[in-house]
Amino acid sequence: MINNIHTFKYGDIIKHFKRETVEDKASSQYLYTYLGECIHTETKEKFIAYSSLYENDNVKYGQIYIRPYEMFMSEVDHVKYPNINQKYRFEIFISNASMGDDYYD
Repeated sequence: MINNIHTFKYGDIIKHFKRETVEDKASSQYLYTYLGECIHTETKEKFIAYSSLYENDNVKYGQIYIRPYEMFMSEVDHVKYPNINQKYRFEIFISNASMGDDYYD
């Protein structure tokens, strides 16, 4: 089965496009756990929630972040980042499906 790099499920490990700039590929820098879609109660705007799998001066391990849905799902600005090969801002790194059905039971 081929996993769509841009269709996410709870528990998927996702990568931000800036992961391509990381020299130590064994690190978890720019990796996150996909938590799901959220809806703002007042505006009905859709957001995506995800949590970090690394820590640095600006990011806390396990911190939950949200982005507007359209931004999260957007393509990389290849004019601004011409050396990035990844198509979308976030893509699947490890699919929850590849971990087995009972991984999160």
